[in-house]
Amino acid sequence: MILRLILFLAINFGALALGSMSTSAGVFGDWYVSLNKAPWTPPGWVFGATWTLIMVCLSVYMAYAWEKISNRSLLLGLYGVQLILNIGWNPVFFNLQNVILGLIIISSLTILVGYIMNRFKFEMKNLTYLLMPYLIWLVIATSLNAYVLLYN
Repeated sequence: MILRLILFLAINFGALALGSMSTSAGVFGDWYVSLNKAPWTPPGWVFGATWTLIMVCLSVYMAYAWEKISNRSLLLGLYGVQLILNIGWNPVFFNLQNVILGLIIISSLTILVGYIMNRFKFEMKNLTYLLMPYLIWLVIATSLNAYVLLYN
């Protein structure tokens, strides 16, 4: 169990690092700075703190899910798609400045995380709540992306 937790922590924080390579340059770039952003856009430090919490919770969820979920191939497939969407949003939004495709990606990720929670809730029971910070944050992030699309 501990080794699986360490493995998922490494994968999740590695994915976070990959995604943040696009984010860090983009957040301070002229394009993002000049955007009309939603009034509920949190300060920058909130993003780092929130993503740290999300990745720890996701890692714990996955370490337990490995033991509890009988269909591991489905679990890993959904987890893999989640990683791709999560990492992929950053360069699409910040580097390509493609707000529409960014909204499609983040909306898909939000739906996927909600699906994962629902699909495995009977096997994972209360551990399903470990994904709640992720889902809540994705709903907020989706609204921020949509605001940028509508008001820029």
